[in-house]
Amino acid sequence: MTLHELEEAIERGHDDLESLKRYTGFGTGWCQGKSCVALCARLLTERGGSAELPITPRPPFHPTRLADLAGLAAVADADAVEGRTPR
Repeated sequence: MTLHELEEAIERGHDDLESLKRYTGFGTGWCQGKSCVALCARLLTERGGSAELPITPRPPFHPTRLADLAGLAAVADADAVEGRTPR
């Protein structure tokens, strides 16, 4: 997400946090909004929008194993096939 993309979305009429999030996708990256929501809210209010209501958090559509997130899914699957227990 870039500053230019946010400014363009606000110019197109996305003048509240939820609308801005749905249009740009901010808050859906690796930080899950922990870092960017406050920055986007500040930019939005500076440009005349409203940041009074919070965004709607949503969990992943499909459950994700921690091994997948850590890049260890193939190792865990191979261990399961070969009957090895996790260490």
